[in-house]
Parts: sequence; C-alpha cells; structure tokens
Amino acid sequence: MRYIVQFRDNPDTAVLRREHLEAHLGWLHQHAAQVLAAGSLWPDGQEVAEGGLWIVEADSAAQIRELLASDPFWLCGLRAGVEIWQWRKAFPELNVPV
Repeated sequence: MRYIVQFRDNPDTAVLRREHLEAHLGWLHQHAAQVLAAGSLWPDGQEVAEGGLWIVEADSAAQIRELLASDPFWLCGLRAGVEIWQWRKAFPELNVPV
C-alpha cells in the first residue's frame, strides 16, 4: 500500500536540520525501496523548511512508524509530529511514477 507521511518540525530548528541533513539524506537513500519520494515543506516565501512529506510503500501505518523511528531527523528531535495517510492514486492505470 502507498502512504503519504507528513511531518511538522519543531519551531526554531533550522540549525538542527542543517546539522543532521547529510545523515538524513543517507538514511533516505538506504530506505529508497520504501520511501519512494521525499522532500521538505517550505511556507510560501519563507527561507526555512517547516516539515517534510514522503510517499511510502508499506504494509501498515505501524510499519511506517517503526521505520521513521530510525530516521536521524526523528532521533535528533527535529520533528514535532507526523501524520500518516493511506493514499489511493487516482487513475492507477496511467503509468506515472509514484
């Protein structure tokens, strides 16, 4: 199943994000079979990310929670919270990635 995973960051954590970015990107690379797409979320016109969004292949939300527990951004305290949504793609017959 596919899921959308949306993260909110704790306030005033831009320095923490920068310090752990390389470790986080390496972690994403290691889990590319499950985390199909990932990126940061930026308020319009702002220069600091305030969260992130993933598209994940998993059997359950519990499996995703288990996965993200090892993400360096989660471990360092950057993340304030997470929402996990099961995603059902419209027009699944169209061959569009993700």
